[in-house]
Amino acid sequence: MNDCRHILENLTATVVVLDSSLRIRAINPAGEMLFHLSARQILGIGLRELLPHNAALIGQLEDSLESGHPFTDHGLRVTLADGRDITVDCAVTPLPVDGTTELLIELTPVDRLLRIAREERMLDQRATSRALIRGLAHEIKNPLGGLRGAAQLLERRLPDDELAEYTRIIIREADRLRSLVDRMVGPNTPLNKRSTNIHQVFEHVRSLVLAETPDGISVRRDYDPSLPDFPADPDQLIQAILNIVRNASQALAGKGTIWLRSRIERQFTIGQLRHRLVLRAEIEDNGPGVPDEIREHIFYPMITGRADGTGLGLFIAQDIIHRHDGMIECISRPLQTVFRIYLPMGDGNG
Repeated sequence: MNDCRHILENLTATVVVLDSSLRIRAINPAGEMLFHLSARQILGIGLRELLPHNAALIGQLEDSLESGHPFTDHGLRVTLADGRDITVDCAVTPLPVDGTTELLIELTPVDRLLRIAREERMLDQRATSRALIRGLAHEIKNPLGGLRGAAQLLERRLPDDELAEYTRIIIREADRLRSLVDRMVGPNTPLNKRSTNIHQVFEHVRSLVLAETPDGISVRRDYDPSLPDFPADPDQLIQAILNIVRNASQALAGKGTIWLRSRIERQFTIGQLRHRLVLRAEIEDNGPGVPDEIREHIFYPMITGRADGTGLGLFIAQDIIHRHDGMIECISRPLQTVFRIYLPMGDGNG
């Protein structure tokens, strides 16, 4: 019995035993950590109270109690009582006990695994997008150069200045297209890394955005003052964060709040490398949220929810962050959109 208890106490998966009324009879330490409650607080509580927003799961458990059949559910989205959303693999086993039926539930959080898989997909997509864009840029810029040169030659031969205005339009539009292609390719200059303070970067961005946004938008700070400096290119970080904050400002349409937040993550994995310390920089707004139809593709070039947008700001921001060996993700719903930037604060420890 002691061996079983020792095993349960050291499992990383949550193990919960429910009675026939779906009240919690037993829970292991992993479950206490998952629900942010101690065993003393949680024992005897009904699961409906602990998971008040999960009627479908409660219904499955009631069916399992009645039928005596076990079930599993992979990638189940669960909303906890404190509002946190988690993704778990759920296995439920009915247990006959003294003429009644109890349920043994195993919950294995898979959010971290899903995040790593999503990040790997994003890296693959980014590499494919960059290769496509570089090839496309080469094919576009060559004829643009010829077009511009021909317009300049034609302008010199035209006898009438009014006619020359048409060639100037051709030249201006060719230059505009060339600039657009250069922006799509992204920064070509190598990173100039030096000791950087994320709060100085935030404050620089904040001053720029406040100067160009209407009075109805406020930009609030939520900084962790204990964060140390870290190696980065501050100018390129300013560009990346400015692109995100400007997007947030435009989404608010003249009224709302943007939060700039800094935190530390310990033993955090980016790609295949685990880092002892990682900076988490967040840009949050209370706007309408990212439209559903583009939410999974917002870091792709030319994807935008605005009629006057180019769809390059987030693509460039992602490129800059990845060149810093970091990652960027977006979580969005109505009244809350959060862009999270993760940047290593030192060498990964493998």
